[in-house]
Amino acid sequence: MNREQLKTILWLRWRLTRNQWARSGGLGAVLAVLVGVGALVLGALSFAGGLLGAIYGLREAAPFVVMMVWLVVTGAFLFFWMIGLLAELQRSETIDLQRLMHLPVALGQLFVVNYLTSHLALSILLMVPGMIGLAIGLVIARGPLMLLLLPLALAMVFMITAWTYCLRGWLAAMMTNPRRRRTIIMGITLAFVLLGQGPNLYFNVIRRNAGPSPRTAATPEEAQRRREDRSAAMRKLRDRLFTAQRFIPPLWLPAGTQALAEGRALPAVLGTLGCFTLGALGLRRAYRSTVRFYQGETGGKAVARTGTAPVSPAAAAAARAGVRFLELRLPIVPEQAAALALATLRSLLRAPEVKMAWASSFIVTVILGSSLFLRSASKIPDVTKPFVAGGAMAFSIFMLVQFLANQFGFDRDGFRALILSPAERRLVLLGKNLAGLTVGATSGTLLLALVSIWLRLPPLALVAALFQLATLLLLAGLVGNLLSILVPYRIQSGSMKPTKMPGLAMLVMVLCHLLFPLALAPVFVPPLLELLWRMAGWPAAVPVNLICSVALAALMAFGYWLALEPLGRLLQRRETKILRVVTLEVE
Repeated sequence: MNREQLKTILWLRWRLTRNQWARSGGLGAVLAVLVGVGALVLGALSFAGGLLGAIYGLREAAPFVVMMVWLVVTGAFLFFWMIGLLAELQRSETIDLQRLMHLPVALGQLFVVNYLTSHLALSILLMVPGMIGLAIGLVIARGPLMLLLLPLALAMVFMITAWTYCLRGWLAAMMTNPRRRRTIIMGITLAFVLLGQGPNLYFNVIRRNAGPSPRTAATPEEAQRRREDRSAAMRKLRDRLFTAQRFIPPLWLPAGTQALAEGRALPAVLGTLGCFTLGALGLRRAYRSTVRFYQGETGGKAVARTGTAPVSPAAAAAARAGVRFLELRLPIVPEQAAALALATLRSLLRAPEVKMAWASSFIVTVILGSSLFLRSASKIPDVTKPFVAGGAMAFSIFMLVQFLANQFGFDRDGFRALILSPAERRLVLLGKNLAGLTVGATSGTLLLALVSIWLRLPPLALVAALFQLATLLLLAGLVGNLLSILVPYRIQSGSMKPTKMPGLAMLVMVLCHLLFPLALAPVFVPPLLELLWRMAGWPAAVPVNLICSVALAALMAFGYWLALEPLGRLLQRRETKILRVVTLEVE
């Protein structure tokens, strides 16, 4: 490809970006500029911090200390890079090669452009300048031999980015099947969450009782023996780390740094050559898989077969079960609202990413609660236990705000069926609430059961907590209806990511989500009144928490039922605007 072709393609990419900014309004362009300037400032601060830290902090440091610093830097880079990889798991090329396959252009150069553009990530802009500054600072502080550290660090970054780019291409080929794509995204996301919470679970949950031994008076011989044991354990840990560095390519960077600090250049040179070689192999494999993917050699559709395939008994039974599910009748609920609730719930249950988000809301609440309160369960006063139970339920429902505050975003083109249906709009809202709040009721009940066992809640407090859960669900449904009507946005098919939104709409949506917990605050009024009752010295036999919880739940049920009619009219006035938002595909 000649220079003019490359200039034309880059101009086209820039023009498309400008069109996206223009479509989002002037605020979108301003936000993009602010984000770019902020990233450059962070990069400059990272470079300055690494430079000054190396000059004034590592000038006289031992080689092992220098190695540990670079080990921490390498781990931080891998952590931030993996988070960015998770956020951009679905392949999104800067230049779509499929649209250029029929043109006389060199796909290899376009592939390199796409690969270089993939480096515009926060982890690169934040960590790589810091690495360069740290390497230059070590050159100034410890001598010119540390110059070999700069190509070693860049080679490690090249190796990581090349193989993760190859991983994205491999996942793109596998995820051509929409259902398999959703399953892969769900599994990888859940694995990252559990992996990130691994140390927290180990130290705060599994080893919660393995605290430090109480200090007792020891003789000088015993103190000396303890110091020797600690030194032996430290040497054993260091030996294991040195052994692991030889076989884990990302750890070649801290190993080469220690060798350079000791005056040995060969390990750094070998590490640089090894990282560049592995990176080149990964980039070559990524290019081949990309070309095969766009040529349809992988992930293509299966050849159609003639004839009618026999239906297995299991598939027939599953189909009959699905029909029976949609034919259920909910007591008291109007038939139109029940039908919409069952259809919406069935649609959400068929999406693996939705089930992953639902499971994450429960898992994250359990992990945070166990790490914060598991050790101090016996120290929590009885008057504060209802607050803990209410907080756990409120947090789990807040984790579902993406569903409750955007009930039409997952419908996409299916929202037309709701507009064309003769159902009353208040029944549409009721059906959507029944589908979304079912999950909140399930997770809240499970969390309440765990909290009641863990804190040994009194029976009256447990019953009051059940009414507080009902209040939370009604509040979430009421506020979610209002936000779903006023601030709708489209959710990309097969993911939980919103489509590109105008800057003002994005700010409003983020502000509404941040203020959502304030709508759940009234649930803490009953336990607060009981606390004030006890502090005033009035009779403890009066179940203030239970009485107020029942009254608040009844009041919220009445208010929710009264609000359905005006919210239904508001939905009817704005349904065409909602349809335009949730059905518009933005590239």
